Amino acid sequence: MAIAAVRDAAVARPAVTLARRNARSSSASSRRFSGGRRPPGLFASSLAPSPRSGRSPCSAAASDGRRMPSSPSGEYPAELRDLHVRRMVEAFDPGVPLPQAFTPPARDVHFVVCRDAEGRLRAFHNVCRHHASLLARGTGRKLCFVCPYHGWTYGLDGALLKATRVSGIQNFSVDVWRLWSYSVECCYVGPFVLVNMDEDSPAQVEAEWLGSCSEILRSGIDSSLKHVCRREYAIECNWKVFCDNYLDGGYHVPTRMRVSRPASTSTPTRPAIQNRLDGGDDLGRLGSKALYAFVYPNFMINRYGPWMDTNLVVPEGARRCRVIFDYFLDAALKDDDAFIEKSLEESETVQMEDVDLCEGVQKGLESPAYCSGRYAPGVEQAMHHFHCLLHESLTKP
Repeated sequence: MAIAAVRDAAVARPAVTLARRNARSSSASSRRFSGGRRPPGLFASSLAPSPRSGRSPCSAAASDGRRMPSSPSGEYPAELRDLHVRRMVEAFDPGVPLPQAFTPPARDVHFVVCRDAEGRLRAFHNVCRHHASLLARGTGRKLCFVCPYHGWTYGLDGALLKATRVSGIQNFSVDVWRLWSYSVECCYVGPFVLVNMDEDSPAQVEAEWLGSCSEILRSGIDSSLKHVCRREYAIECNWKVFCDNYLDGGYHVPTRMRVSRPASTSTPTRPAIQNRLDGGDDLGRLGSKALYAFVYPNFMINRYGPWMDTNLVVPEGARRCRVIFDYFLDAALKDDDAFIEKSLEESETVQMEDVDLCEGVQKGLESPAYCSGRYAPGVEQAMHHFHCLLHESLTKP
């Protein structure tokens, strides 16, 4: 099951969240991230594609159920890429009369999360059914989705409300041409909305996402934390390099980090849990205990002191990724601007050190002098577990 996690918040009236933000960022680090307070609500996002079945004409492009293996660069092995292209070409029939015809098939990868008129949580492919334009961007409030391309309009329940200038079209029903939906639910562990990207999986979204670790996470994460800001980092490394750095059990900390991050223990579960054993800091940002959870394949939850931050690692090529940090804080400290500013400065120092490390590793991986390394059994259990899950995903038929 492919699952996406997004931040949830109560919505006072039927709305979908679109772009709106204010800045709380460090000018010294503006080269690396864009930051700002974000309003509570819902937003549009994207993930890797999930194959769909039983829908003409796109189903013809993957009629045998095989998944196209993805790569960080977006490239496929030549023989599979050719097969994929050939099937997509074959799925389009130029002999069908125009009033009955479908446009050439494609694979949409974007989704949008909203609450409908009754306050129910909804998730849809963020793609107009007409000619594939994106419907929503960023965050904000609206009473419906209006396609910016040709004006097709959808309700917050996904129903097609208006299809413009389709007089004379044949074999067309507004009930059929509604937005494709995803299974979605709120997570009782933290301020997250979980979206099931695999429509064929019968498992509950939260059970699949948190696995056997829900009780551990419940003890350290709750939905009362207030969102403070978002920061984004463009890093010149493969997305898996960033994940490896996160999952080395603090192995690199004594050698490199100027900001204290005491040693951790790792548990090879799904998600992988890393518990900081001791420590703290003068500021009180870290506290005496911390919990770091890695949710395969690319999401991290970090709970320390009064803070929680989440990290989403987005591949943008074979040697580049974007990491999105969302910061949450105990409600009692949400107006303590001095504490927030100092905490974010320390966090920024850590992130820039990690960026430097990851970019150095990427360059080393490209050297002919390196092929494979070894694991440190006492600290790199979670990293090895990540690699095993990755191997399972890449070799799955």
